[in-house]
Formats: sequence, structure tokens, C-alpha cells
Amino acid sequence: MEWVTGLYKDLHQHPELSGAEEWTAIRIALELRRFPDWEVTPKIGGHGVTAVLRNGEGPTVLFRADFDGLPVAENTGVDYASTHSQLDSTGQRVPTMHACGHDAHTASALGALSIIDATRDRWQGTVVFLFQPAEEASIGAHGMVTDGLRSIIPRPDVCLGQHVVPGLAGQVLSAPGPVLTSSTTLEITLFGRGAHASMPHRAVDPVVLAASVVMKLQTVVSRELTPGKFAVVTVASVEAGKANNVIPDSARLTLSCRFYEESMRSRALDAIKRIVRSEAAAAGCEREPEFKFLGRLDATDNDESVFSVVRPHFDSYFGEDSLDMEPWTASEDFSVIPRAFGAPYLFWTVGITPRRQWNRAEKAGRLDIDVPTNHNPGFLPDLSTLPVTSKAAAVAVLGCLGHQWPDAPETWSTDTGAASGVDAAAVRRAKVETSPAN
Repeated sequence: MEWVTGLYKDLHQHPELSGAEEWTAIRIALELRRFPDWEVTPKIGGHGVTAVLRNGEGPTVLFRADFDGLPVAENTGVDYASTHSQLDSTGQRVPTMHACGHDAHTASALGALSIIDATRDRWQGTVVFLFQPAEEASIGAHGMVTDGLRSIIPRPDVCLGQHVVPGLAGQVLSAPGPVLTSSTTLEITLFGRGAHASMPHRAVDPVVLAASVVMKLQTVVSRELTPGKFAVVTVASVEAGKANNVIPDSARLTLSCRFYEESMRSRALDAIKRIVRSEAAAAGCEREPEFKFLGRLDATDNDESVFSVVRPHFDSYFGEDSLDMEPWTASEDFSVIPRAFGAPYLFWTVGITPRRQWNRAEKAGRLDIDVPTNHNPGFLPDLSTLPVTSKAAAVAVLGCLGHQWPDAPETWSTDTGAASGVDAAAVRRAKVETSPAN
């Protein structure tokens, strides 16, 4: 499946920010032209794209892939590294990078689509591939739904998705139940009283107040919430002042909060508001702080019934590389799609770190240092994992269609291989590349 690698490198070199993925959406649509039997609909919720193949009576299975990048300057050293830049939402030109693997998600989804297309004589039903923009801004899935997605594609019986993560390359990890946290983004504005920097006694300094608030918020998880219940309250940004001789009259904090349970979210937000108001009162602020909710995502809670269908296929095909997924502390808007249709879903992860690098770092106790995480300038999927992510998606889709996955890749139908890029030899090579010897 060398064409998937070529596509991935092209996408990797041209990352685009959330809501501004015009080139990427066009690139996806052009790739889909190679599959003339698929109904392609572009420009859903901005730059969203769907592709539908109807192949007789049977279940409808949806697979989703996201494709936006991040405002990160890449530092991977590969010859296909991004040197791209783009205007952000404030009009500032910033470097862009696929620092979360969405380029791999997209290329792999198209690889899986080619497998589904080539094996259509072995399954019946309808398959939907959904390519989603603006995941990093947490608005892409909702934007596609509000732009009429439910009237554009057939209602799915099940929805599927995956994400690449740091971990041994080629390992496919899945689990039922909560696997990704809910996310709440909160902006807090503190109102002090401005003055000359040489006259702090005439001011109510919002910078000092912000510092007090940041420190006090560190007690929310440790002292307000039940021990053993997962919660994260991160102060992601603090902004105040623009001149060295001015005490500003306000400060702004942005919080990122993550939870698995709604009860923990409610208790944490109550504590945050109480602490902020109390600190402002203690500082002598005359105006109440303002709280603005910038976004919320529900937890990703995998359906047991979908897991019970897909996991045996993962175990059968990937063997010892099919493992249990530990709950991840990040959040995703993937579940917005199945919730819009009332459909059950499964979301899994695939490890992308070269095995030698991972094993060496693990042995030295330096995983956090030597293995870049998502959103890090050095984050880069090992190329050998691209066939794995393509096949994981195809295995899951075909499993949900009621297709019994062949034991050997040589048994795949390759009649349309020239058009789809799928052939048994390429699949065999991909299998060897992801062996434990890597």
C-alpha cells in the first residue's frame, strides 16, 4: 500500500488549521475520484467530506477520520516535514504541523476505503466514510451535524473511529466503556483596577490576583474531588497587560478541564467558581469575575456490543498486537457523530512509536522524555504503522458488516486492485513491516 504512504507524506507537508482545511478537503475529494461507485459529498459543515458505497441489503457502518492540523512548528527532521504556515483566527501567521496524526488518520481511512471497495463481492450493506474538519477546535463534528449531515448520509447502525498515539508501533488497542474524557473549556476574566506600575497601592493588581487563582485552583482535584476519581483542571493560559509600566485592569485565564464522570465535572466547576470569586473578593475587586464556557465535549464511552463484535476480529487478525486500551486522558468530538444518529460506537487507538525507540526509552525510564506525545513538535508516526491503521479500520468495518475476515491476506479479492491500490503482495509486506522485530 505504498500509495497510502505517499498520500500521508503529502498531507503531512500541507497541514491546515481547524476551519481552514480547504486544500486538504480538495485533496481528499480528488483521491475519492479513484472510486467512482462511491457517492461523494463535499463542503459539509465547512470542509467536511463524506463517501458512501451502497452494496445491497445489510447494515450501515460509518467510519470517521479527522484531518485538521495544529499551530505547532515541526521539529522531526524528516524530509517530508511541514514548513507550512497559515493565518490563525486572530490574523497572525503561525507555523502549522500535523502534530496529532490526523494526516495518518486520513490516509489510513482512504486505504481502508480501498480495501472495502476491493472486497465488495464478499459483503453486503452500506459503508460511509466521513472525513471531518476542525476536530482540534472541537467544532467540526457538530458543524457537520448542524449543516444537515443526517439528511446527507444514510443512518448508520454503528460508528467507528481510531486515533494514533505514542506506543509500540502496530499495536491496536481497544476496550469497552469510557476511553476518552469529557472536556470543558472555560475562560475566566478577572477585573482589577489599573494604575501606573510605580503606584501599585493605587491599583487592584489582576496579575497578582491571577497568580493567586492559579495556585488555589491546584487544590480543586486534590482537595475537592473524590480520591481515585479521574479529573484534570489545567490552567492553559494566563493573559494580562501589554506594557512594562502599566498595571492592567484585567486578566484572562483559560482552563481545560477533563473528567470521565459528570458528577466530578459538576463538583469541579462549582469549586472553580467559588475559589475564583473568593480570591477576587479578597483582592478587593469591585467587579465580579466573568465565566465564559468556550466548549464542551462529552466523554467517549464505547458500546459493549460493538466492542464484542470488533475485538474478536482484531484478535484474529493482529494476534498479540491486539491489546486492551487503557482510558486516555484526552478528549475527542468523534462521539458527536454517533450521538446525532443514536448509534452505538467504538473508538480505538493504534501505537505509532518505532519499537526500538519505545523499548530503549522504556528500559531507561525515559518514556516521557524520549517519546514525543501528540501535540509535541517531534510527534511523528512510524511509516510502518500506516498499513496497520488502514487494516484496523477495514477489519472493524467488515466485521460490523458481518464479514468473516480471512485468516490470510492472500485470500482478499484484488480484482479492482489497479484502481484501488490494494493487492495481496502489498498487504503481505505491511504485515511483515509491523512484526515485533521492528
